[in-house]
Amino acid sequence: MSNKEKKVREDRVGFGTLLLWSSRSISQTVFVLMYTFLMIYCTDTLQISPVIVSAILMGSKLVDGVTDMVAGFLVDRTKTRWGKARPYEIFIVGFAVCTWLLFSCPASWSMTVKCVWVFLLYTMANAVCMTFLNANGTPYTVRAFKSEQIVKLTSYGSVFPMLTGFVFNLTFPMMMQKIATSAAGWSRLVLMWAIPAVAIGILRMIFIKEKYEVETAKMQKEPLKARHVLELVKSNKYIFLLVLMTLIFNFVTNMGVVTYYYTYIVKNVGLMGVASAITIIALPLAFVFPKLIAKFSTGKLIIAGLFVTSFGYLLNFFAGDNMPVLIFAQLLTGAGTVPVSMLIGLCVIDCAEYNEWKGNHRMEGTMSSIVGLGGKIGAAVGGSVLGVFLSMSGYTGVMETMPGSALTMIRLIFSLIPMALFLITGLSMTAYLRMEKQLPEIKEANKANRESANQ
Repeated sequence: MSNKEKKVREDRVGFGTLLLWSSRSISQTVFVLMYTFLMIYCTDTLQISPVIVSAILMGSKLVDGVTDMVAGFLVDRTKTRWGKARPYEIFIVGFAVCTWLLFSCPASWSMTVKCVWVFLLYTMANAVCMTFLNANGTPYTVRAFKSEQIVKLTSYGSVFPMLTGFVFNLTFPMMMQKIATSAAGWSRLVLMWAIPAVAIGILRMIFIKEKYEVETAKMQKEPLKARHVLELVKSNKYIFLLVLMTLIFNFVTNMGVVTYYYTYIVKNVGLMGVASAITIIALPLAFVFPKLIAKFSTGKLIIAGLFVTSFGYLLNFFAGDNMPVLIFAQLLTGAGTVPVSMLIGLCVIDCAEYNEWKGNHRMEGTMSSIVGLGGKIGAAVGGSVLGVFLSMSGYTGVMETMPGSALTMIRLIFSLIPMALFLITGLSMTAYLRMEKQLPEIKEANKANRESANQ
């Protein structure tokens, strides 16, 4: 066997490994998508005012902002026999339990108790469990696989959460119509999804080991301190472009306006799953991303996707209840956001290379937490803005008394507002391309420095 053939074989990622590595992403996808239904669950089932729900979400983010920074720092400082990042996979269990309990609030409780319950469980799920899951992902990846395997792993592995999202978006709204007709129904529905999801999600921790050390001996000996985080903030402006992109992406996708749109504009929430099913067409993109990245770069693919998504949201404005147009627009918005959701981890790894080139700690965990914080702020603000805008427009929660102003607001939040936000984000990300041009030289310099420092 030639050296080239041997290298190709070593860089290959087997299907079993790919499936095991994707297991936590599959589980996490289920729970994250459930939270897009949180607003309508609180307003229509628990009868909590949209403004109060918005205040609860925003209040939770005050806690979240603190825990995000702490989690990334802890992951980067961790050294155990299981590795640096692997032990934190256990938080997928806590995420599942908190999500089920959140959607199991008895409607008979007083308004005050219901609000406290939602706040506590939402905070535990997102400010603790989701925070550590965001922080450990990239550090785990670079220590479990070779750099040549990571692009394939990220691209091909994204098929499984995409399929999960497809199945969830197709079936959950239909199940919601039949089962989630009461508070007890919501609890039963979420539990039906949570049990298999958490059983799958823990497989990665059990079977995938950390095998590689990516930092130089010098950096391993130098303890990570708070001042290193400040150095990161000062020296790496590119991470903030990723924060902005993740914030906008989660702001739009977590507003939960789609459920309102199909309830009050299309007047059939079951069709929401039919429109979402079209995103299955975007799955083949995962198999061509390694070649596309080699030809066009990660940043260029993300920017192109953001512009395609903007056009899809523009079509939503003209769609009304026309299902063919809504389905085509869904295809564009879904396919356009695939590069963002799929390739963000590769961008964090690139930023870690940039940190190392600058003479700093790589800090994948800290940067993942910073990016994750941006995403969670976007999700919370999105939900909050939705509640505020619905209240301002006179939203009543009852079809017979729904004013035209509320319907107009739902249409705008479903179309022109996200269109403008994704367009601005795409233009902002062009600055990221400057760092990408330097990456080949940066990686070669880092490789040479590691070999020299570790001798």
